[in-house]
Amino acid sequence: MEYIPVKTILSKCKSTSWFGTDYNMNIYRGCCHGCIYCDSRSECYRIDNFEQVRAKKDSLLILRDELKRKVRSGVVGTGSMSDPYNPFEKELLLTRHSLELLAAYNFGVAVVTKSALITRDADILKSISEHSPVICKLTVTTADDSLCRKLEPNVSTSSERFEAIAKLSENGIFAGVVLMPVLPFIEDNEENIVSIVRKTAQCGGRFIYPAFGVTLRQNQRDYFLNRLEEIFPGENLAEKYIRTYGNSYECTIRNVSSIWKTFEEECRKYGILYKMKDIISAYKSGYEMSQLSFF
Repeated sequence: MEYIPVKTILSKCKSTSWFGTDYNMNIYRGCCHGCIYCDSRSECYRIDNFEQVRAKKDSLLILRDELKRKVRSGVVGTGSMSDPYNPFEKELLLTRHSLELLAAYNFGVAVVTKSALITRDADILKSISEHSPVICKLTVTTADDSLCRKLEPNVSTSSERFEAIAKLSENGIFAGVVLMPVLPFIEDNEENIVSIVRKTAQCGGRFIYPAFGVTLRQNQRDYFLNRLEEIFPGENLAEKYIRTYGNSYECTIRNVSSIWKTFEEECRKYGILYKMKDIISAYKSGYEMSQLSFF
């Protein structure tokens, strides 16, 4: 493992509109999951050799000092640029120990991951939830494990992620699905969307937050289109993307209106939250007074 020097681990969020997070935390840099659509591969983020995972040197010491200096507590988000549960985390335990620090200093946490390894830390997440908000977001883009293996070759399968949601839910942890991206021409069908909603309900998931399309820019666009040609030979998917979206950053699925209608109907049927304000309100419910009394 290569360790890179950094001066800070926590950064203040400009807005709490994204899942109610107050701070952002990344213990690792880069990701080896191999998801063909990952926007973090884009040049604007300036991450060299994105597929190589590197850990931030003295990250736990820096995080501890930063948490001690915070006048206010809040919810710390992790997983925005690099999955906190990459394969190296199993041995390094940097994410686990960072959660222990959040627990010790009375901070909440919002985790996003594609790895079932998150269930290993259910005990700490449950401990944090005793005093602060906790939300666990498992990214799922397809209910089909075979398609998942093509698009996200080095991560837990979709079925393993649903099992992780079930285990977290059994421990009383607020968990659900981040349904993004939904790839045009590949995942934008009712069967896939309905299946994801129903599987989420079956495993006790509380929410699904969707984005019906994919974002493409800079070098990531070329990488994505080239991978489509390799994975789906003869289907001319790259040509379809170019013809439909050109160089657009936002590539919204063509049947977005009908898919949204189906998605909403299914979520309402099973009591699944899908609006951001409702999700934030639900997982933070009951913590407002305890946070105020703490200060």
